[in-house]
Amino acid sequence: MVGRVLELRVHGVSNTPPGQILGLRPAPGADAPAPPWRVAGGPVTGFYRSPTAEPADPLVVEAYSWGRLTSGARTARDVERALWTLLLPFTLANVALHARPSVPADPATERWHSTSGITAWLIRLFCLSLTGTLALTLTAVGVDLVGWQCVDDDCLRRIPGPWQFLGRGWWSEGARSLAVGLLVPLGVLTLLGLVSWRTYQYEAQMPAEPVPPPDAPQPVGTPAHAPQPLGTPADRRERPEADPAAPDPPPGNPLQDRTFWTGEGQLRRGAVLHLCTGVVVAAAVPLGAVLALDPPRGGRAAVAWPTVSALAAVVLVAVVALARPGLTRRAGATPLGGWSVTVAVLTAVGLAGTVLVLLLPDGPAGTPLADLRPTPGCAGQVVAPACPTDRSLPGLDWIVAWLGTGQLLLLIAIGSVARSGRRALAAPAAAVLLLVLGFAWFTGWLPGPPPPAALEFWTVVVPIVALAASGLLLRRVPSPAGRPPPEPRSDLAWGGRAPAVVAGFGWMLCVSYSAGLLYWVTDRLNGGPAPGGRSPVVPPVPVLWAGLVFAGALLVLAATVARAGLLHLRLRRHEYARATARTDDPLSAHDLRRCRDVSTWRALHRLVGEHAVRLVGCYAAASAVLATLGCAALLSRSPPHPTVATGGAAVVEWVSEVGGRLLGWLPVLIATVGLLVYRNDLVRRSFGVVWDVGTFWPRTAHPLAPPSYAERAVPELQTRTAGLLALAEDDPRSVDGIILSGHSQGTVICAAVLLQLPARSRRRIWFFSYGCQFTRLYGRVFPGYFGPERLPVLAGALTPPGGGIRWTNFWRDTDPLGWPVAAGERNLAVRDPEALHPDDGEVADPPIRNHSGYPEAPEFHRERSRVAWLLRRGVPAPRRGAG
Repeated sequence: MVGRVLELRVHGVSNTPPGQILGLRPAPGADAPAPPWRVAGGPVTGFYRSPTAEPADPLVVEAYSWGRLTSGARTARDVERALWTLLLPFTLANVALHARPSVPADPATERWHSTSGITAWLIRLFCLSLTGTLALTLTAVGVDLVGWQCVDDDCLRRIPGPWQFLGRGWWSEGARSLAVGLLVPLGVLTLLGLVSWRTYQYEAQMPAEPVPPPDAPQPVGTPAHAPQPLGTPADRRERPEADPAAPDPPPGNPLQDRTFWTGEGQLRRGAVLHLCTGVVVAAAVPLGAVLALDPPRGGRAAVAWPTVSALAAVVLVAVVALARPGLTRRAGATPLGGWSVTVAVLTAVGLAGTVLVLLLPDGPAGTPLADLRPTPGCAGQVVAPACPTDRSLPGLDWIVAWLGTGQLLLLIAIGSVARSGRRALAAPAAAVLLLVLGFAWFTGWLPGPPPPAALEFWTVVVPIVALAASGLLLRRVPSPAGRPPPEPRSDLAWGGRAPAVVAGFGWMLCVSYSAGLLYWVTDRLNGGPAPGGRSPVVPPVPVLWAGLVFAGALLVLAATVARAGLLHLRLRRHEYARATARTDDPLSAHDLRRCRDVSTWRALHRLVGEHAVRLVGCYAAASAVLATLGCAALLSRSPPHPTVATGGAAVVEWVSEVGGRLLGWLPVLIATVGLLVYRNDLVRRSFGVVWDVGTFWPRTAHPLAPPSYAERAVPELQTRTAGLLALAEDDPRSVDGIILSGHSQGTVICAAVLLQLPARSRRRIWFFSYGCQFTRLYGRVFPGYFGPERLPVLAGALTPPGGGIRWTNFWRDTDPLGWPVAAGERNLAVRDPEALHPDDGEVADPPIRNHSGYPEAPEFHRERSRVAWLLRRGVPAPRRGAG
């Protein structure tokens, strides 16, 4: 019987159609190739073969298409997926957990007081604060802009729905309109919870074990009449193994954890904590304003203080639970548990108490909240006690300022601990203590002399944050002894601070989204500029600063892009000089033009591999300075410019207005780009890589992030691969071996599958990787999975007893995302283009394929023939050699 080998191809982020993956071409006289044949799976994720493939073919190519999990067909679902991009800040914060340099090989061994445990806890706290930012923004929209400031009939008429009753009668008295405004954050959080609940099916996917033959020992409890797969012969026998199955060694890579891709229970418990915390933040804003200005007495106090205790208990339980193994470890479809039920009950009690307090009339103590509410007609009046410049709900500005400052300090602590260990917590902890003491000093809570009149609190914030940032400059934790020497430019990204950098970009995007939403709602409620330049509804003062900081961030981004462009031009000139100097024969004008085209891609290859990480780090450092100055400005409680600005203040006002306008359209712009990502190949290859890299990782830190496609793709590939290798030898579907062939992001999926497969299956698999990003990107940003200490584990999993590493990596010097991988058996450089000019009667120039078309290269065909011959013969692979 002729042996058969299957090449199973897995595409990358561009969602290559199955027919293109298989290399199908139109028949003579036909306009399009015949559609591929789906042999397994469904319309969303499926396995396809050529319609001309025969069972007796010695080499069969099969394509696994997973792209519709993130970028389906041009249907209405594309709009739904485009809306997922609005949760991109949650995605980046979730990715930060997997960027820790000190991820333990076995997640069960992680302790909360270890470096990795403390970093994970801080990242989860930061993710919880992002949920609080979303809830606070929605509360500012519903409670502040609508329920507090929008008191004119003209303003209320601009809100869709019958909301005019909020401006008059019983609902306009006291804080009752604020209770109605809570419907906005509660409604969005409920919708977000329902969407998250619908996506639990991804985390519920589990690989299926191959069905044993009838004469094999059955597991305990398996009925004798258990159904067999369709088409399985009744008398099939298990294919004899070349050597007895050895037990799997201890895990050396977190991707070997059997529950890594099955975290349904963890996701449910985390979602309960995040949603309940969001409800607490939404309820705390109006409740805090009422209690601070009008302390309750009598029966009102009997409702208010138990409500405060219930809401505080929810936050305390959430902070503690984020460090407990029950939430931090994945264990399949586990129940919610007592903690989750307790948090849900306390949240319901606190929310009910908050609404009741808001509906009760004002008490006799303090300042009634209604006296501070802006009166109708403020837009046409001068500044007066009834029409202050800052008309936000009392206390809202402080909440926003302190939340932003706390998140900045959290990011500094995350980067410090991830780089230098637990000792680096001293600087951020000291900064937090000094910040609290400084605030108490300026507000008169501390005994002693008052601060100097010339000293402002915001001037104290900058050196305090600088003290916290000193933890980022401590020496990096030394590498363990015996670590293999790193390849060129494969060291840790940003000096081990990758979790803080990735989470920081998520924070910047979240703040931009929030400020943009508040700007957009404010403009719609105002209905255009008011007479005299005053508006009836104004956003909180911190939002005005956000527009100014965002404009500065755009300028820094433009400078970074310009720097990258100059580097690319310099590299292009260098590569062009090298290309034209490789031959002594004079080159024609056509060849010189082709050399310029090739040099452009080679320069881009070097720019991404040698400079991209450093450029991103420079932008992150500049953004951190802007964020520090922004937090100091927020704590100053003063607007960025006066109401009537002249001279330099007018320029600041103009820049702030431009930044605010851009912020207002930012969510729409991101959603539009998200829609184009799924419809336009160029946009997808440019921006979709960020999305697909982010949604590859499971939602272990932020449960409200978009679902991970790998939660479904990895189990399906694992089931398909192990099932084909377990077929009996006389089964017409059986194969002698499998070439697992991954392109770009597909190499990452294949690596996760290989580390999940048992050793008996891996012995008959060879790994092809091309367009691979293990060394220059994944290995640097995610060293806990693909760093110099983790890739040898993957190579060892592909090394059978007595043989060499069954891993071949293809790369091109014109591929911006593909580089050599020293851990593999062979590194084969693929020539691109094959020639500078046409030959053999062709009239078109050989294409520059850069990141695509690897299976069409002659080097790929030769290596596949060699590997297929080795897999059919079943002989050990040769020793490691030069590629």
